[in-house]
Amino acid sequence: MALSFQFGTVGSPLGTPKKPGGSVGAIEFSKSIGLNTLELGWVQSVRVTEATCALIKGKALEQQVTLSVHAPYFFNLNATEEEWPKSRKRLMDAAHYGNLAGATDIIFHPGSYFLRPPKDVLKVSIPRLKDCVKELRKAKNPVILRPETMGKSAMLGSLEDTLAMSVAIKGVQPCLDFAHLHARPGDGSMNTVKEWKTLLEAYQASLGKEALKSLHIHLSGIEYGPKGEKNHLALGKSDLKLNALFEVLKDFGCGGRILCESPIMEEDALILKKTWMKISGEKE
Repeated sequence: MALSFQFGTVGSPLGTPKKPGGSVGAIEFSKSIGLNTLELGWVQSVRVTEATCALIKGKALEQQVTLSVHAPYFFNLNATEEEWPKSRKRLMDAAHYGNLAGATDIIFHPGSYFLRPPKDVLKVSIPRLKDCVKELRKAKNPVILRPETMGKSAMLGSLEDTLAMSVAIKGVQPCLDFAHLHARPGDGSMNTVKEWKTLLEAYQASLGKEALKSLHIHLSGIEYGPKGEKNHLALGKSDLKLNALFEVLKDFGCGGRILCESPIMEEDALILKKTWMKISGEKE
């Protein structure tokens, strides 16, 4: 029986060999060490050919590794009118080439509030994102766009923001970064069973119980200060209560993908997998 969650890394694992390097090598290496999902880190720009996409897709199918894409960081749903077309193209390119490469989900950082109230920013952001999905569907592109929950309170990307986008637009669902959610308040909160239950109840109330079976989760340790996230840490160096989090995910019948973003990513991804198997009682 397969596990409820697939495990992998955000970006190519550190041990990916030079040959065959790149995403094809990352897929092969991930599978060889027991990981079966991978988030392609196209975070600077989307520089990939259709031919390369075909190779990536073929290798992922052969190895039975599921794929997602992390779109470029330089994207902002709240960009100025002048900046928006360039910003939009970054997300659309990630979605176009991601789909050609066999990725099912496109993860993106939603942007910044620029000191404006979240509800005002959502009034700009939601129509823009809706328009992106509309264009993708017109092009017969089925990818799910996933706004990531962000680790700094100045950034668009609270749980509420990502749920509001997902409720308003079919084809949009959150990427839940539990490390970011823990860091965002800046006070060490969002690290208890009670808080995680409240979060998953809100998720279920917004998107339905079935949506809990296809979660897309980022996990790592995290260092934070009063303004939120400072940087990602190895799981062992962090105060995130991983076992308790997994207990809650199990109790809610969650499933999907868990991608590790720690500095020792594949090592920690395998720890995540082992911990999940222990807590869930599931076997491969």
